[in-house]
Amino acid sequence: MTQQERRNYLIHTLLQENPAYRDLAIPSEESDANDLLRSLMNVRPPRPISSEFLRVQDAFLTAERDRRGVVHSDELPPVAAHSPLVLWQGDITTLQADAIVNAANAAMLGCFHSLHDCIDNIVHFRSGIQLRLLCHQIMQQQGHDEPTGSAKITPAFNLPSRYILHTVGPIVTGRVTSKDRQLLASCYRSCLELAVANDCHSLAFCCISTGEFHFPNRPAAEIAIQTVQSFLQETRAHLRVIFNVFKEQDLRIYQHLLGVKE
Repeated sequence: MTQQERRNYLIHTLLQENPAYRDLAIPSEESDANDLLRSLMNVRPPRPISSEFLRVQDAFLTAERDRRGVVHSDELPPVAAHSPLVLWQGDITTLQADAIVNAANAAMLGCFHSLHDCIDNIVHFRSGIQLRLLCHQIMQQQGHDEPTGSAKITPAFNLPSRYILHTVGPIVTGRVTSKDRQLLASCYRSCLELAVANDCHSLAFCCISTGEFHFPNRPAAEIAIQTVQSFLQETRAHLRVIFNVFKEQDLRIYQHLLGVKE
């Protein structure tokens, strides 16, 4: 199958699942068709799907991953000589590391909003439907929402990393409180502990809680750096930690805090 044939098969299958979608036409433009596929995967509830669909999906997502290119975390320069810390601006879903961190919500099922620009949305789409299915199974067994400050680990499926660490950050609705700060630090510690427990040697953090959860960027970065440095000093863990930023604002903040020249 060509990449277009794979995409059309996936879209057609997902459209047929829902009577309301069955009359929708597949767009002729590649970008529009890709958006439709992502939208359908975004809103799809965690229910079983055929092994043939997953086989085609995996082939499609792997080809798209290779087309975007993979960034090897071990080739990224540290912030200083012999430092275990790395600052990198880019798309975390392209990063080949032992683990990457996803900023999740308490339901732990990914973002259900079509084409939303949060990291939870794109991580679940590019990883594949298996991720939502597994997260649903984990949460059904747990029987309650994921507490803020904790984390879960899953395979990364079609991403270049080995694992995804899903953590629920605090939601800030006004002034940042000491509890907010403690919960954000707990997110970082929970992920670090999970990474070490699963024999990870490289871990990439996104800017947890600074997007939809409205934690101010600079104090969030200060907490991230302090928590990581303290953990590495206390545990002597052999762990390379990548601070992944996407926005220019966060890049400048981390450069200043880490003493990295522009």
